Amino acid sequence: MNNTAESVWNNCLNIIKDIVEWQEYKTWFEPIVPIELKDNGLLIQVPSQFFYEYLEEHYVSLLQKTLTRTLGRGAKLEYRIMIDSGSQNKSGTTDIPGGHARPSSDNSIELPWNFNREKSVTINPFAAPGITKFKIDSQLNDNYTFESFIEGDCNRVARRAGKTVAERPGSTSFNPLVIYGGTGLGKTHLIQAIGNETKKANPNKVVLYVSCEKFINQFINHSRNNQINDFILFYQLIDVLIIDDVQYFASADKSQDAFFAIFNHLHQSGKQLIMTSDKPPKDLNGLQERLLSRFRWGLSTDIQIPDPEVRLEILRQKMHKDGVDIPKEVLKYVANNISTNVRELEGAFLSLLAQSSLNKKEIDIDIAKKVLRNIIKSNSKEITIEAIQKMVCEYFDVPYEKLLQKTRKREIVQARQITMYLAKAFTKNSLKTIGEHFGGRDHTTVIHSCQTVKDLMETDSVFNENVMELTQKVQLATLN
Repeated sequence: MNNTAESVWNNCLNIIKDIVEWQEYKTWFEPIVPIELKDNGLLIQVPSQFFYEYLEEHYVSLLQKTLTRTLGRGAKLEYRIMIDSGSQNKSGTTDIPGGHARPSSDNSIELPWNFNREKSVTINPFAAPGITKFKIDSQLNDNYTFESFIEGDCNRVARRAGKTVAERPGSTSFNPLVIYGGTGLGKTHLIQAIGNETKKANPNKVVLYVSCEKFINQFINHSRNNQINDFILFYQLIDVLIIDDVQYFASADKSQDAFFAIFNHLHQSGKQLIMTSDKPPKDLNGLQERLLSRFRWGLSTDIQIPDPEVRLEILRQKMHKDGVDIPKEVLKYVANNISTNVRELEGAFLSLLAQSSLNKKEIDIDIAKKVLRNIIKSNSKEITIEAIQKMVCEYFDVPYEKLLQKTRKREIVQARQITMYLAKAFTKNSLKTIGEHFGGRDHTTVIHSCQTVKDLMETDSVFNENVMELTQKVQLATLN
């Protein structure tokens, strides 16, 4: 059967829908219309200039891979953008040379790092650069800056520590700087902002950002070529090394050995190390103790889920950056109802813009409620007092029944007070109801406990860290 534009695009969609989230698929791929298939090139129609630019920025690699898989070598992609007075062809095409592409086991296509317009993720450290200064691509995203990173209670310590490191890399007690927290909270943004600020303040410093997965893959390739010494030497010449998601070292013992050697050399040479992980260092299972002990040499600080005020400011900033005008009530509605993470918040914002572009309507509260209905419904989950009690008991290794008993043992009293504090913050129960869950205590006991927790958080750093970690655990539980 001869290929048609529609059949080719449907084949692409069958691959894409298994890769991207459902909401992404509905928003950015369903509205695309296949127009023409000619000379191994597919012409697709998109609803607006904004739509085209977003596809090019976020999905061009995916489109390239799926089209190459469907049409083979020499496949190319062209866009037609709808405008009010008709349509026009977007000048230029996205050429997809097929000579370098090869199928992989997950039905996607792997491409070289320097393929087409895609920015390579890291430089190729296969050859030792020698002892002279050398120029490399830092692999930093220029859009990730401190100016675009909104500060709030959820990230203040991490942001200010990052600022200090950027001004004096390797010369502070924050070495290494480890920033941990859940997915989509801005860890990558912050560490790249540190890198960009470092380059600005210290032009002669060699700064490199690399994901842990990429580091491991590079190590494996060097191992196969018997070039481990060259690999380690390359990284030992970096002034500011930024490693993202170090929890992935857990499944790579030999890569940990290499990183240990690199870490020791850089730290002893007064160079700066910056890392992120999804958990605090003490909870990173599978990493060598000698590595974990070094992670604890500097500062470990977390980024938490942003509160509504921070989420609102993030939306305001994004609105001004994109040059759009959205009513204040709509921004507040989004900020109050999308509470999972920054990535989800920005996705909801872009869904609003896309819907407005598709329907050629101004964004109002009704459109916002319609677009975000499924997102809000899927994200909402209420946690119970009992669930919080169990989390706190497990965290402090305190028997559940002890929370309900009248005892003056310090560890039991503090565990109970923290549990009441979290129950008040994360449930809709009244103070009286919360008290009843702790052996029939009255509401004044709950008020006193909450105030005691707040006071201790300001004066006791260990106590504060315990409460912050438990807060994050409860927040994550509301999302799972």
